[in-house]
Amino acid sequence: MSNERLFSLRNRWFSISVGLTAGVAIVSILIGFIWLPSVQTDAQFTGIWNAICSAAGVPQQWFVSTPVTSRVKTSDVVVTPTMFAQADALSVGRGATLALRCSMCHGPQGISQANSPNLAGQYETVIYKQLKDFQSGARTNAVMSPMVGTLSDQDMRDLAAYYASLPKLVGYHPGNQPVPPIVATGSPMRNIAPCASCHGAADHKVGAPWLEGEPVVYIRTQLQAFAAGDRHNDIGEQMRNVARQMTPAEIDAAARYYSSQP
Repeated sequence: MSNERLFSLRNRWFSISVGLTAGVAIVSILIGFIWLPSVQTDAQFTGIWNAICSAAGVPQQWFVSTPVTSRVKTSDVVVTPTMFAQADALSVGRGATLALRCSMCHGPQGISQANSPNLAGQYETVIYKQLKDFQSGARTNAVMSPMVGTLSDQDMRDLAAYYASLPKLVGYHPGNQPVPPIVATGSPMRNIAPCASCHGAADHKVGAPWLEGEPVVYIRTQLQAFAAGDRHNDIGEQMRNVARQMTPAEIDAAARYYSSQP
């Protein structure tokens, strides 16, 4: 039996193990803290010292932060279930007068014949939020953006109250019309919740529009805009995240299902 100590540099196997471990550690440090950060084009990785600091998660300048300005204008409207608790008949009446100039696209009674969204019976929070987003630039449209430019906050609340007071289109889904899986169950593996969990009779999320009876072209176009990032006024980016994961066939199926009417 050998009397040579196990943890001794005279032990050839111990020396080889320590040398290999040290070599792997050095190579890993060089790759992780120098080479990988140095190939990044961001300003904070410029220079070896900056690259090492960034890779280690150490700020180069303590207590100094540079705010990042988004290049995309997003919605800053805060919607709550009680934000229209004070709406009354007077508000509805004022909204009916204001809505006269909306009738060309959205119909005299809020039912569109021009592939514009139906507003009759739509939730007040939805109409109000979209009007505010058009005015702020979070959502853009060649027709709507100029139309809302002169509206006051109270005008938008009155319009929302008026359209919400009108009877909405109910879902028309004959027994032989199957519910698309994307509407009924979503796709959990792709992190897609069922459309009906926010937009239909099954459940309603505050700020999510009622989709039953909306024109098929409008629904399809908006889903495509969310998927492409051309529309970006969804709170928390939830619709963009969902639409990006949907296939063209699923977008078309959802649009046709919700637009179904007698």
